Amino acid sequence: MDHLGNLEATTICHVMALSFPGRGHINPMMNLCRSLASKRHDILITFVVTEEWLGLIGSEPKPHNISFGTIPNVLTSERARAGKFPAFFQEVLTKMEAPVERLLGQLKPPVSAIVADTYLMWAFDMANRNNIPVASLWTMSVPVYSVFQHFDLLVQNGHFPVELKERGEELVEYIPGISSTRVVDLPTCVYGHGRDILHRGFEAIASVSKAQFLLFCSVYELESQAIDALKASISLPIYHIGPTIPYFKLEQEEIVTGPGETTSYFRWLDMQPRGSVLYVSQGSTHSAPSAQLDEIAAGLRDSGARYLWVARAEASLFKEGCGGMGLVVPWCDQLRVLCHPSLGGFWSHCGWGSTSEAAFAGIPLLTFPLYWDQAPNSKIIVDDWKIGWRVKSGLDVDKLIKRDEIAGLVKRFMDSESDEVKEMRRRAREISEICRRAIRKGGSSDTSINAFIDDILQHHKN
Repeated sequence: MDHLGNLEATTICHVMALSFPGRGHINPMMNLCRSLASKRHDILITFVVTEEWLGLIGSEPKPHNISFGTIPNVLTSERARAGKFPAFFQEVLTKMEAPVERLLGQLKPPVSAIVADTYLMWAFDMANRNNIPVASLWTMSVPVYSVFQHFDLLVQNGHFPVELKERGEELVEYIPGISSTRVVDLPTCVYGHGRDILHRGFEAIASVSKAQFLLFCSVYELESQAIDALKASISLPIYHIGPTIPYFKLEQEEIVTGPGETTSYFRWLDMQPRGSVLYVSQGSTHSAPSAQLDEIAAGLRDSGARYLWVARAEASLFKEGCGGMGLVVPWCDQLRVLCHPSLGGFWSHCGWGSTSEAAFAGIPLLTFPLYWDQAPNSKIIVDDWKIGWRVKSGLDVDKLIKRDEIAGLVKRFMDSESDEVKEMRRRAREISEICRRAIRKGGSSDTSINAFIDDILQHHKN
């Protein structure tokens, strides 16, 4: 293989990376692989994707010691799976294993370690069958892992099953390492959206016992209590390697563009006053209902605030009504946008990737969670880190938030003269510095990644 350079095959530690096929999982896995590849040139990484995903990410720049290994398109297309997540999850669990194992047998040099997404439960059996050490990569926040790990405590304390309208404000204060949490701030699968795949969370956590290593996409200093509590109860070595975001891109001069996109939105940002723009993104998989999107669009326009909205499929629908203060685009280089000096806030669905990028960039958030882990992430942002406000209040998680309420909230949130906003922005800058210290040489995440590399290389030598 020509990209091995002059290294002997026997000296190469060949890592297979297996991600759950979704943007919120592929991104952190790829960012981990970039860290591993940049630190050691005797590590070769094969990142496994379907042919469809190769078309989506295959042209992105990457280190020479990362290559893609493809399997056929055995899953429903990304374009067709919206709203069908339980069925798609079932496909991932039943259709990927055979082609991946065939690929595993074909790769040269032989694979010496596997890093697999925690939700790919079959990967751990496959690794053990083939006598290959395997690491489990948890791409959500550590408190979400802890909720599944200690779910029996929710049952014992009468918080599962639970009716949100009756008991949503009750506090959960008994999960080790987790600060006091309202029931409504638990993962939505406990009380509502996602209940139909709740069992998958249990299965995923159970599969971790078959791994030799456990990786968290978290910064130790921001989730230390939860991490320490799990270290005390799990026998596996645990590594905190976050934030698993593409911060390395910020050092590159060129700006990555999406399909058919220009960087006109950066020229627009350059013309806006410092700290004046609200960035709006509801994520890539689970979207708000169209009626709610209409209210968000009207509320943003009526707020008088400047905003950049990534609306993906709906971009063309909202461009006309955004007025003179807003710009609507189908895609953007999110982390670079968040780090732009004109940014003052982020309206977010609170996926862990977006949450981590906002923390790194030092940008406060308006939280609008929709699904699964987004509700506890919102709680971390607002209550623990104190760098955001909730858009939704109360226990009716499906309530339509009207445009006048949105307009008023956005106007207050973007008021840079407000003492409350000044304090929130100051706190966000503190969180940013914690994240940046963690990835510097000798920082907590840098040290943890190095320890993981040492451990897999030791396994390889043995």
